[in-house]
Amino acid sequence: MKALFLAGGMGTRLKPLTDEIPKPMVPIMNKPLLERSFENLRKCGICDIVISTGYKSKYIKEYFGNGSKFGLKIEYIYEDIPLGTGGAIKKTGQLFDDTFLVFNADILCNMDFTELVKFHKSKSAAITIAVTQVKNPSAYGVIEYDISGYALSFTEKPQADKIKSDYINAGVYVFEPAMLKEIPEDRPVSIEREIFPALLQKGHKIAVHKCCSYWMDIGTPGKYLQTHEDIMAGDCLISGVHFNNQGIFRDGKSSIDAAAVIIGPAYIGNNVRIEAHATVGPNAVIGDNVCIHMGSSVINSVLWNNVDIGRYAKMKGTIIGSNFKVEHKSIYSDAAFTKSESVKLNSKIIKQEAMLGLRV
Repeated sequence: MKALFLAGGMGTRLKPLTDEIPKPMVPIMNKPLLERSFENLRKCGICDIVISTGYKSKYIKEYFGNGSKFGLKIEYIYEDIPLGTGGAIKKTGQLFDDTFLVFNADILCNMDFTELVKFHKSKSAAITIAVTQVKNPSAYGVIEYDISGYALSFTEKPQADKIKSDYINAGVYVFEPAMLKEIPEDRPVSIEREIFPALLQKGHKIAVHKCCSYWMDIGTPGKYLQTHEDIMAGDCLISGVHFNNQGIFRDGKSSIDAAAVIIGPAYIGNNVRIEAHATVGPNAVIGDNVCIHMGSSVINSVLWNNVDIGRYAKMKGTIIGSNFKVEHKSIYSDAAFTKSESVKLNSKIIKQEAMLGLRV
């Protein structure tokens, strides 16, 4: 079985983290989001991957190549212009001659994909949609379904007084290749807004499966931070990341001064240096080749690779992009920084030069 990942979006809501890399490549516990998704598929024996790329596609291709070093076979389709979810699926159609999986590439979930496909077959469905339950479905695509598990209606981002279900489209589908002919060619198409409702009207069976033990749309810096907190809390399971009794995971060799304080949960990457009287954690993720100088603290924060935190700097609720230097005694809270710009998590845009004034 093959799996298609829709990875062509620009990730506007996740800025500034997507200024230099596409959204599916943002690191989750120090590996790209796409790689984390591939790990989940590989556990279910699915190794043939198709990636529909667009924005900054070279970063995806350069990292994964043909997939051989990841135990995968990867093919690529490039969108010259954004085609939407339906248009991207249509463009890749010639690569599928049997039942296949489709994923929005900006989600992280814990799901048994073997069980999802088995459910799809048992329902003799044209398409099966994985759904997840949320407290506030108004920001998502809401699905109503009958007692037999078949979709009745689709409503994208309904107003609060019109919400009829708290189950939303999880962005994971099982497709029969015959359904590809129902998608128009050579134009942007929304599978959610246009194709699914049209298929229902034509009498096609769309099954609905509740199979997510964890689900997150990593669409904003706030949700990105929340995802890491959920992983460290044990709510989301990540392959190869196992915290010890103190809630600490060390991935490789690091130099940690005896006078430094590590408070779990915390993830520490390879070749990390943490100097005396520095505090890391709780809820801290430290990438590779990071230096946290004397007296600094990193709490409820995620640092990407090659970050330098100056002496007595304070990071709380903050995301620091790769190849970034933070000045001594800086204090930052609830913000995301990259080499190009900075964003307060309340969405106020602040230029990096005004906040830090120093790049590496």
